[in-house]
Amino acid sequence: MQNQLEMLRIFKVVAESANFKEASVRLGISPQSVTRAIKELEERLGEPLFYRSTRNTTITEFGKQIAHQCESLIDGIDTLFQSNKSIKPQQIEGLVRITMPNSLGRHYLLPALTDFLKQHPSIQFDLRFSDLIDNVVADQMDIGVRVGFFSNNRNVARRVNEVKFYIVGSPELVAKTGLLNTIDDLCRMPYTGLIDQNTGRMWPWSFANAPDCFPTAPSFITDDPEAELGAVLAGIGYAQLADFLCEKYIKSGQLIPVLQDQAPAPWGIYVYRPQRGPVAERVRVVFDFLVKTLAEIKLNATD
Repeated sequence: MQNQLEMLRIFKVVAESANFKEASVRLGISPQSVTRAIKELEERLGEPLFYRSTRNTTITEFGKQIAHQCESLIDGIDTLFQSNKSIKPQQIEGLVRITMPNSLGRHYLLPALTDFLKQHPSIQFDLRFSDLIDNVVADQMDIGVRVGFFSNNRNVARRVNEVKFYIVGSPELVAKTGLLNTIDDLCRMPYTGLIDQNTGRMWPWSFANAPDCFPTAPSFITDDPEAELGAVLAGIGYAQLADFLCEKYIKSGQLIPVLQDQAPAPWGIYVYRPQRGPVAERVRVVFDFLVKTLAEIKLNATD
């Protein structure tokens, strides 16, 4: 059973949105949570608030009346709490636990987070760098950053940026093998393999117009993306690398991209936190900072 005020807040956002899905994105909760809240509110009020079909959601006349009534009510409550919430940045304090991928976290987030701490000296960070997809609830982490795909409805998640992938080789390797024209050409060349730490198996290579391909006989295998990058720079083999690892080397001529017409769809970068009730102000501030930082950062910029 949900709090009545929270149900009205959800209803207000749904009434202002095109559909339940859009409202869930604006609220940062799952579509299922929106549906449950509206259903429970309708049961309490004894009237339907929306007409639903497979394509559209239309507010009823009764729903319009309730939306009009609750708008001033919710705005008044928000004003009441806001007037008593004059928290200054230096007054926000406490520990925030964050998990993030190794390479992305160390190169792009760690400098920004250390600058953040200078502005918020009363906040402490517990940073965990890992490429494992941890259960942030079980590990008692407050915020996570993930590269890839995200479908966990137990978390509030924001897609804030994206990662592109390149197949690259060193100039010496390209000169030795010749420029590649097809995926079959690539499969006959020396290449590296990256172990997925979550499964213990090698990551597949993805292409725009061909099925995923699992490396079967790499010349070099590692579970560390930066070690794989080092092997590729040394000319050991071709690899499919994320742009934030390799693009500056492409710009400097130390790596050459091949088969660029076969680049796969970009992966998302997500900032997420568990849906577990009220969010501490320190967590909210850090979450919003990470969202803003990653949304604005140019991941493939040169140092």
